[in-house]
Amino acid sequence: MKVLIVDDEPLARSELHYLIAKNERIKDIYEAETITEALERMLQFQIDVLFLDIHLMDESGIDLAEKLKKFSNPPAIVFATAYDEYAVKAFELNATDYILKPFDNERVQAAIEKVAQKRLSITKPETIVVPCDERIYLLKPESIVAISVDNNKTTLYTGNESYLTQETLTHWQQNLSDDQFMKVHRSFLINIDEIKEIQPWFNHTYQLTMTNQVKVPVSRSYLKQFRKRVGISPE
Repeated sequence: MKVLIVDDEPLARSELHYLIAKNERIKDIYEAETITEALERMLQFQIDVLFLDIHLMDESGIDLAEKLKKFSNPPAIVFATAYDEYAVKAFELNATDYILKPFDNERVQAAIEKVAQKRLSITKPETIVVPCDERIYLLKPESIVAISVDNNKTTLYTGNESYLTQETLTHWQQNLSDDQFMKVHRSFLINIDEIKEIQPWFNHTYQLTMTNQVKVPVSRSYLKQFRKRVGISPE
């Protein structure tokens, strides 16, 4: 998930940034001091969740939350503030959670998990449509082990089958939950839950063996993100 922290206090942003970054679900973290900056970040990046303070200099985080109600696909909101008297109003604005300063790591992690579960219940399809060989297959997302592209041909692998599809790797990345799937190479998208073995490989990278025995390389471009996601300490 991509997170935007909106708070006018640098120390508070720094503390929250540190705690949020501990969670393996988090891909990128951005920061903003004002509502204007926050809206700019949301236009520039596809933000999944806001950690939003109530008091922002001469502005109110409540005002930003009101503005987001007009968005067609707004990010989830976690109010992160020193004031508890706005909690009722926050939940009237469909906030996912409300956490208080000083921030507690367990409370921050719980808020992230709550957002993740809410996103999964909304965005995760029960089945996906896979056109292949003039047929259409309906597959459960969790049954997909990996997806690869070679010479502009995309192959989708399950536990014991493979499907040659005309859809691009980018298409599958956009249509599968990033809480379960991640890109580890420009030519591979994998189901994190289907990794069987991780082997050291060339130039301090890795080769993955998936549960269906398909071999997948992790390129240097995705190495840092992959290590964070699976909990491997930097070398």
